[in-house]
Amino acid sequence: MANTMHLDIVSAEEALFSDEVEFVVARATEGELGVTPRHAPLMAKLQPGDVRVRMPGGEEQFFYVSGGMLEIQPHVVTILADTALRAKDIDEAAAEEAKRRAEEALRDRTAEVDYARVQTELAAAAAQLRALQSLRRKRGN
Repeated sequence: MANTMHLDIVSAEEALFSDEVEFVVARATEGELGVTPRHAPLMAKLQPGDVRVRMPGGEEQFFYVSGGMLEIQPHVVTILADTALRAKDIDEAAAEEAKRRAEEALRDRTAEVDYARVQTELAAAAAQLRALQSLRRKRGN
């Protein structure tokens, strides 16, 4: 399979994915990166967001990462994240509630709030919801 590369997605909790893939798209701090086999070596910091993976044969899989690092070698791509989930395993109600709480905390100017922490929580919840939306669009739901 000359048109594939090996992808590993690893979180602090588990090795979530390890297989041959045709294409990977991830959101780095400098923008979205598309990776194909024989890509030039690169390391990039990831933002919280979805990771799209195209398998041989065209099937797509979607993941959520909380941020982390992306290492690209010509035939191997590794994503190291504090938290990584398959999009289908995201608890939508919990993500919606976390987003609502973070937005409320940002609006409440009278409370003593750690704005950086709340903004990080809001970004993570929004990224989880985007990963779910990507999965649903692909499935046509």
